[in-house]
Amino acid sequence: MALAFINQLGGWELILILIVVLLLFGSTRLPKLARSLGQASKEFKQGVVHGEDDDSEDDTKPDKKADDAKTKAESAGAASED
Repeated sequence: MALAFINQLGGWELILILIVVLLLFGSTRLPKLARSLGQASKEFKQGVVHGEDDDSEDDTKPDKKADDAKTKAESAGAASED
């Protein structure tokens, strides 16, 4: 409950916080900041959903990354022999 204090903030406190944020970031960077936070949140949610899907697929499929690493190591070994 680290953010429990938010319930205790009144209207004036929120207005003061918004004014301070506006002064710190400026009116031109504030929309960019909000947009980037929204995109980050959207990508995080998609990553969580797709990550759960990927975890279930990893149990049934062989490890492709290990196969790729093995192939690269073998090709590097063959190249060094030449």
